Amino acid sequence: MHLTFGFRKLLLVALLATGAASATAQLQEMGLMNEPADLTADFRSFQNTYYLADRLEAFDPVTAQGQLVYERYAYKTRVAFNNMLGVLRAVVPNEFPEGEYEVAPALPFRIDFIDERTFRIRAASGHQLSREQDEPSLMLVDGRAPAGKMWAYERVAGGHRYQSRYGAVVVSENPWRIAVFDAAGKLLTSTNHHSDNAETTYTPVMPFGWVRRASDYSRSFSAAFTLAPDEKIFGFGEQYTELNKRGQRVVLVVDDANGTQNETSYKPIPFFLSSRGYGMFMHTSAPVTADVGRYYSNVNSLLLGDESLDLFVFLGAPKEVLSAYTGLTGRPEMPPLWSFGFWMSRISYFSEDDGRQVAHLLRKHRIPSDVIHFDTGWFETDWRCDYRFSSSRFDDAGKMIGDLKEEGFQTCLWQLPYFVPQNELFPEIVDKGLYVRSAKGGLPYEDAILDFSNPEALVWYQNKIRALLQLGVGAIKVDFGEAAPMSGLYHSGRTGFYEHNLYPLRYNKAVADVTREVNGETIMWARSSWAGSQRYPLHWGGDPANTNSAMKATLRGGLSIGLSGFSFWSHDVGGFVLETPEALYRRWLPFGVLSSHTRSHGAPPKEPWAYGEDFTAAFREAVNMRYRLMPYIYAQAKASSSQGLPMLRALFVEYPDDPGAWLVDDAYLLGSDLLVAPMFEEVTERHVYLPGGHKWIDYQSGRVYEPGWQTIAAGEIPVVLLVRDGAIVPHLPLAQHTGAMDWSRVSQRVYAADAEEAWGLLCLPSDGQLQKLHLVKRDGQFVAP
Repeated sequence: MHLTFGFRKLLLVALLATGAASATAQLQEMGLMNEPADLTADFRSFQNTYYLADRLEAFDPVTAQGQLVYERYAYKTRVAFNNMLGVLRAVVPNEFPEGEYEVAPALPFRIDFIDERTFRIRAASGHQLSREQDEPSLMLVDGRAPAGKMWAYERVAGGHRYQSRYGAVVVSENPWRIAVFDAAGKLLTSTNHHSDNAETTYTPVMPFGWVRRASDYSRSFSAAFTLAPDEKIFGFGEQYTELNKRGQRVVLVVDDANGTQNETSYKPIPFFLSSRGYGMFMHTSAPVTADVGRYYSNVNSLLLGDESLDLFVFLGAPKEVLSAYTGLTGRPEMPPLWSFGFWMSRISYFSEDDGRQVAHLLRKHRIPSDVIHFDTGWFETDWRCDYRFSSSRFDDAGKMIGDLKEEGFQTCLWQLPYFVPQNELFPEIVDKGLYVRSAKGGLPYEDAILDFSNPEALVWYQNKIRALLQLGVGAIKVDFGEAAPMSGLYHSGRTGFYEHNLYPLRYNKAVADVTREVNGETIMWARSSWAGSQRYPLHWGGDPANTNSAMKATLRGGLSIGLSGFSFWSHDVGGFVLETPEALYRRWLPFGVLSSHTRSHGAPPKEPWAYGEDFTAAFREAVNMRYRLMPYIYAQAKASSSQGLPMLRALFVEYPDDPGAWLVDDAYLLGSDLLVAPMFEEVTERHVYLPGGHKWIDYQSGRVYEPGWQTIAAGEIPVVLLVRDGAIVPHLPLAQHTGAMDWSRVSQRVYAADAEEAWGLLCLPSDGQLQKLHLVKRDGQFVAP
């Protein structure tokens, strides 16, 4: 059979979406292993049957539960002057025996009110197993959403209205529709009913409903919501494409993105927030495709692979939406102070001599640092993870770790959960059945992949990690995690259709839990994630190229994951793939030191002295700036983690009422008071948008700028760094590592142009309590009120 490339691709994603064993065999002939499953083709197939949400029956307004009736449709062709179009048309049953299956099934529908900002929409596409309904969710803080209090109810014409202080939900019965309003009565969004499209457009839009696939009778939901003309959508995890996802199709399947400049993601998150004042969390681990007005500009089509719909909606400004979302799915514990110091790394340090030498030279060149990371080369065979230091290259790893700690360095170690056949642990993992099985029951790949849904595999793995932590290791690099087999069979009883996206969450949790147990600190360095992974800090942005465009895309990824509930995020300073050009390294470094965490990593050389004295001096000054700012960074980290806000913050998070702030993706706020505009090209100045209607003060030059668009020169450290007018930015005298800092010497530096009052935050590591700083201007000086 001859297939065009386009049709091959559509057929491929349709087969991937089914997760069926029969499809798996065809995929081996047609597709690439673990290619992200785009569900779009399922909802445009002439083979499938579609059930469109039509009307509400037997609705109890007290419990907000009833039955949603779905009418049966299929695609039919329509000819118009030599143009062939596929359109949805009502159809008769196609089952045998006739009468044994519902033509228009009436299925459970309910709304749960979690709190005054949050409600939950649930719907079924068929019979649900009790396990699916009752099993605790790894994505939710306590496994289940908290029981809420019903919003104020009133009967309205044709439906039901529920009201809280922050908004309202109106459920219309026939045609069925859910409309969401803010507190002022403005319509935020509503579900798309099939009659809406018939009356307004010739475009065949898939409305709210579900599909029954002809290939295996599995089902998936289409949760279709309206988009306003000027609405902007953000989030969906660490996405490298344009920050505003309006007009994009986002496939939410964990993938080894192999960089930071394509449309796949190491850290997809089924959550987004809207400029209209709401956010949505798709509570599922199945593949999701979000067509954010790409196919049809008026409709946000959320295509969920799950056979039931579980959707949380949050009302409010970005901060309020993020706080509500992370209240449900979790916020990170505060990472240890040392983790906020500089991490020195490359791929890779291969020996004890390497580690001791880089630590010695960091101190010799007076470059503050807190962590030495050993990447893929600390085993006897590079990359072959066996959780043991090479005996030929490490005389006494435990003593080395202890000696480094006395010098102010923690040690971080790379590892991964895949085991090649040559690995001496491979036979044990296979013999004990600790691996993910293929659809045939054997090994799915050449490697054995640990099955973290298996309690025995989890214990085995954590014992390996525990031994390293007990040796004195400070943190584990949680690399990879994106290749859990989509067609695999897991100990949980589910296939990879559900477990693939959960794998990073299980992996993150496994390392974070055992690190907390042994070291009393919640810290790791992870690449992959899913909803809930933000509870386990911290994550870094994958493997960027050593280019200007990769640097810019990396920032978009950081902003995007911050808008998805992650407080802490870092990236490979200078890029990963090749030796970093010196000019790029100079400009990337300030972006790195002005992120929540800072690590230089990638192909060697990464050590500054390898580039010469002038570069080493510039490197030192940038890192010195971070260490002097440590009280500000630490306090903002505490505030961010407690509120579920990102450290690296899109401008509109702090300034939602400034229309210009919603358009910026090349600058950010570090916490609440510092505005950072990296230099993405070899220039001396750049355009910067200054939000908020107040003045900004250049951190390096002291020059004052008015709000709005400005052309600003970079300082001696090649970055534009500005401070909000009226901010107190606490500083510390320079130290070579965080353990040597004297927190009794914190100074409160006030940055003011017109401000008569100054505000800031301080958190002392000794007690971990967040303090509000407040000074007032008297006789030209800022003093305590």
